[in-house]
Amino acid sequence: MNTQYFRTLLNRPACLFVYVLSGLVACWSLPAWAITQPIFTDQGKNWTTSNRQIFYTQDQGSRIMPLIWIKALKQSNGKPFMQDSLSRYGYLINENSKPEGLPVGFTVNGDAIGMTCAACHTRQIEVKGGAYRIDGGPAIVDFQQFATDLDQAVDTILKDQQVFNEFSKTVLVDSVSPEQQAQLRQAVVDWYLPYHTIMDNALPKDKPWGPARLDAVGMIFNRLAGLDIGSSKDHIIKSNIHRAEAPVRYPFIWNAPIQDKTQWPGFADNGNDLLGLARNLGEVIGVFATFHPQKDAWRVLGVDYLQNNSANFKGLKSLENLVQKLNPPKWPWVVNSALAAQGKQIFESKAKTEGGGCAACHGIRKGATRSLRPTWATPLCYVGTDEKQFELMSWLVDTGELAGAQIPFLDKPLAATGEPAIKVLGMAVIGSILQHASPIAVQLEAKAKANAAKLQRLLGIEKNQKMLAITAELRKLQSKLVTPQNIDLKGAFHQLTSSTKKTQTGDALCKQNFDDPVPKLAYESRVLEGIWATAPYLHNGSIPTLTALLEPVRNRPASFKVGSNYDPDTIGLAVGQTKFDYTLKTTDCSDNKSGNSRCGHEFGTQLTKPEKAALLEYLKIL
Repeated sequence: MNTQYFRTLLNRPACLFVYVLSGLVACWSLPAWAITQPIFTDQGKNWTTSNRQIFYTQDQGSRIMPLIWIKALKQSNGKPFMQDSLSRYGYLINENSKPEGLPVGFTVNGDAIGMTCAACHTRQIEVKGGAYRIDGGPAIVDFQQFATDLDQAVDTILKDQQVFNEFSKTVLVDSVSPEQQAQLRQAVVDWYLPYHTIMDNALPKDKPWGPARLDAVGMIFNRLAGLDIGSSKDHIIKSNIHRAEAPVRYPFIWNAPIQDKTQWPGFADNGNDLLGLARNLGEVIGVFATFHPQKDAWRVLGVDYLQNNSANFKGLKSLENLVQKLNPPKWPWVVNSALAAQGKQIFESKAKTEGGGCAACHGIRKGATRSLRPTWATPLCYVGTDEKQFELMSWLVDTGELAGAQIPFLDKPLAATGEPAIKVLGMAVIGSILQHASPIAVQLEAKAKANAAKLQRLLGIEKNQKMLAITAELRKLQSKLVTPQNIDLKGAFHQLTSSTKKTQTGDALCKQNFDDPVPKLAYESRVLEGIWATAPYLHNGSIPTLTALLEPVRNRPASFKVGSNYDPDTIGLAVGQTKFDYTLKTTDCSDNKSGNSRCGHEFGTQLTKPEKAALLEYLKIL
């Protein structure tokens, strides 16, 4: 074996078969207590057992590391890193995983273990000894602790020779020569450098995200701009990595395909397959995909976005199709129908929002039409909630290999420095989609490369001039990439350049379109179907229950434990938690940029106690 072997390991599907035959793939044993059959909530007739299992395991292109490496890693206590299917971090056991022992949302493609969207969007809550599974719900997992412990486990094998020797015996099996050990060590060093760089520089030190939250957008920006687009051999631009200190609650994904806007700040148009692909491709770039775009004069866009891109476009489409079959979960316990009917009237009332009237922002109504497909309106509303996430929209980065890159329907080519990270992400995602899906681009590039053979007969300055002429001609053909089918991609990544002027305190100013004048400190207001299953609440997960959300800020809990224990009475996280030893400490409106502020959305606070009870009963069945 040699170093190149490990560098290409992720792209060699045949190797996994060899490992399986030789018994090297871990069949991690599970304790009896961990194999508890969950109670699956009703999520519609189309959400079959088969669809659920595909959702749990469908590869989307994520590549964490070689499977055999993570099998060989140890925790600090000496036990296998993959012990109990990573349940210590809140990940859920998948009894049908192949190989055995992978959690829900983890899968293997070729030789690499990776994550799927189900890892972050599958929830399990516990009530009176019963475990209720909610597919598409916000995961109650501690991703930061998982990422930190993985970093520490690899650091240990590089610093402790004895630990490395044990690691190498597992990975290399019987052929453990000094040369092979050296090659393995170099491969691990090559993997560890970018991983440790982002984890050490991006993860918050003193205020960890904790379970059920992460700064997803910040980490996607950091991953792309910090690790993927550098012109150096290691592709790293360390100065592009910012501290990711704006954690949000994982969103629920049922009904996601039908929204006309998405992402918490609502910066992405949504509602058709192409925009769904853009949304999901941006996600997989941030979740361990291999992605290194390179300048290439023979590509119509001047950049090759696909040569070093592990995204599984077919798998991403499959996942989006699955989510379209996923209904909101039905409340699994008894409901007071008469009380819920009273709550429905409050929800739909046209009274002041402070007195009810939730449907004004969260009701179902017609949204923008995407590719002849109707959508639900997803208004963006300023309601005085924590503003930390909007700092991400102002992150500026150097563009490395993407300097000068341009998409036909975007305004200007990327400058070498000082570009918004969101603009760079849009360039990378849209460029990848256009090259993957556009036969016109393939044809034009093939023609250009055929002409290149003629250049071999040319010499000196004549050759250079001819090269420049042909590549200039390619640039002129960029407009042909724009078709009625893909023009919607123009709205996939808005930069939220609206006025930052706020309204008066308490005003709830909403907009339906990105061009409407409105403070950019506005978050999406989604349809609330299945909201009972998505605690904690607000975009940053700063409110433990729906009961607490109907209270003024001064009466909301300043701190609460986070875990899977659920309280059906308050509709949210139970006061007592056993899964994690973590307490989220929130701030009030005096510190509304902490990332943890419980400020804002003081609607329904003036309802009487009976009215609140009725509204909460209705929210159970919405």
